[in-house]
Amino acid sequence: MKRLFLFLSLAIVLAGLYGCGYNQMQAKEEAVFAAWGDVEAAYQRRADLVPNLVEVVKGYAKHENETLTAVTEARAKVGTVQVSKEMLARPDAVAHYQQAQSQLGSALSRLLVVAEQYPNLKANQNFLDLQNQLEGTENRINVARVRYNRAVQEFNVSIRTFPNSLTNSLLLHLTRKEPFKADEGARVAPKIKF
Repeated sequence: MKRLFLFLSLAIVLAGLYGCGYNQMQAKEEAVFAAWGDVEAAYQRRADLVPNLVEVVKGYAKHENETLTAVTEARAKVGTVQVSKEMLARPDAVAHYQQAQSQLGSALSRLLVVAEQYPNLKANQNFLDLQNQLEGTENRINVARVRYNRAVQEFNVSIRTFPNSLTNSLLLHLTRKEPFKADEGARVAPKIKF
């Protein structure tokens, strides 16, 4: 009878531990960190690609030096702003990182408008190839942001729902992660002039 009682007690304890969500929350937090790494990798790809794009365009558009300088300066600023895994819970750190990336994106948009206005730039195959690479990179960044936000949502839900919330408040003390948010002016469609 003692063995049966011991066996049942052990089974109840194991079932309780299995349902507490401890491992699930840890796995979801790691998924958030991995998704953030993908966002950083996509931004790094863009930062690596931009100097090549700038060099090709400089060769064909010396008179547009101001735009190219803005791209170079924005890219340099992006390199100085880093957000570590530990800082993901701080909205101000994520916002500062996102602002630097937004400035680079804005400078790149101006560069692409310059390319549209000067047909001799479009005729150059190197420029077209790099322009396609840049478009692909921007798409990758967007996909990485969406995946990151999805991972953050799953993590935040997992630490706030029962019984995980109880386990989190007693054992883990994990905090909500901050998702990417749209820039201030992102709701207004850009105006293109020819």
